[in-house]
Amino acid sequence: MAINAKLELRQSQQLVMTPQLQQAIKLLQLSNLELNEFVATELERNPLLEREDTGEQPVEAQDREESESGGDGDPSASDEWVDNGRGTSEAASALDTDYDNIYPDTSASDLGQLDSTRLAGSDWASIKHRAGSGNGEDSNLEAYVSSKLSLKDHLEAQLPLTLTDPAERLVGRHLIDLVDEAGYLNADLIDLAGKLGAEQELIERVLSVLQTLDPPGVFARSLGECLALQLKERNRYDPQIALFLENLDLLARHDIAKLRKIVGVDMDELTDMINEIKGLNPKPGLALGSVQVQPVVPDVIIRPASDGSWLVELNSETLPRVLVDRSYFVRVSRTANSDSDKEYLSECLQTANWLVKSLDQRARTILKVAREIVRQQDGFFTYGIQHLRPLNLKTVAEAISMHESTVSRVTSNKYMATSRGIFELKYFFTSAIASAENGEAHSSESVRYRIKQLIDAEKVEAVLSDDQIVAMLRRDGIDIARRTVAKYRDALRIPSSVQRRRRKRVDERVARA
Repeated sequence: MAINAKLELRQSQQLVMTPQLQQAIKLLQLSNLELNEFVATELERNPLLEREDTGEQPVEAQDREESESGGDGDPSASDEWVDNGRGTSEAASALDTDYDNIYPDTSASDLGQLDSTRLAGSDWASIKHRAGSGNGEDSNLEAYVSSKLSLKDHLEAQLPLTLTDPAERLVGRHLIDLVDEAGYLNADLIDLAGKLGAEQELIERVLSVLQTLDPPGVFARSLGECLALQLKERNRYDPQIALFLENLDLLARHDIAKLRKIVGVDMDELTDMINEIKGLNPKPGLALGSVQVQPVVPDVIIRPASDGSWLVELNSETLPRVLVDRSYFVRVSRTANSDSDKEYLSECLQTANWLVKSLDQRARTILKVAREIVRQQDGFFTYGIQHLRPLNLKTVAEAISMHESTVSRVTSNKYMATSRGIFELKYFFTSAIASAENGEAHSSESVRYRIKQLIDAEKVEAVLSDDQIVAMLRRDGIDIARRTVAKYRDALRIPSSVQRRRRKRVDERVARA
């Protein structure tokens, strides 16, 4: 067979991920905070981009292309609401011991750590006067800065009043730096002595002084020590209380009989001890100022309309307003002589245009997905969580003619503000629980809520087992397995029926006392 050279022409199609397409996909999955950071970076890199924070149209608007995520053609650019259809229907702890029954609002895994959801408001404030420049000008209100007093500042202010020796003060400042925001000292004194080159006796002596500072309970190395420091402050610390604190795990397990035997008191005295312990603060440091917690800013806002429909709007506060300054591009292009300068300007213009289009497409896609979610879950918005329907990404993707991966990116790190609270978009996607009567499937989230309702309504003489919950749910038309009930109960951090029965009996005794 002879080998001959020949020329063939073939036509084929393939998907190519261009840099612009990659950028659009990247923007789609960013949260509003990450998006603003990305836009800020692009504004620094690209001289043809500007941020317009005001709602007024710039004078040279005819020379610019403007994109507010939801700009031209985007319903969110106006004050009009979008009618989305009629809405007439709708973990393991880090510690082995569970202290939830002692302090219901404080999980054991959080003890000694910051719990941002329980930050107490503080009236402490430090007023600092900003000194003038010496030119004799009168001070104004802007010269005063008011801020919350942090735990570290509060402790450092007390340090000179309690320690006078320079070496002790140095150790004291180092210990203050090691205290977390809950007031606990997370450090090994032996390692600290070696690091500072000081005797361990000095470290312990300074620590004992610092443990007398306000608020009571700071510089504790465990929950028991924290409670002991507070009891000493109240002059209520005695050998019996000491035994009680050494066996807090028995209280957590509701082994009252063994605890009473170890402490050596009768039931009335033990009940008084339990009530006194519950009145203490397991996280004394949180009473003062703490690290500022970044609030969740919703990307979409849902409101009911007067005609029973739902109004969907993008939150303009989270949408960066980006302008492409074409007039500046024209002026600079006239002075560009070299090919490299012209190529750089052309690249900047192309990148700016793509960013504008990507932001606009991102806003449109988010709004489109949000509309479909509201349409699918209208029962939830009208009646509550019990009417949350099973929903997956594929259903939404097919309804709006998009790919599942696109819907997944849109719902990641995006939040929706509703009359029932702020929810992540992924919250509305729940698995389906089959119906026991071949009816409509039930949302797993609504089943969890139903399980919680049943357990909250139980009485001490009729605590429900997992099998009984299964039977009750099946009578309600929910076909569910026992292991699924146990899994949902664990996810809700609800203890077993045996533990709940013990807890209710203890609470009943304390209430009668």
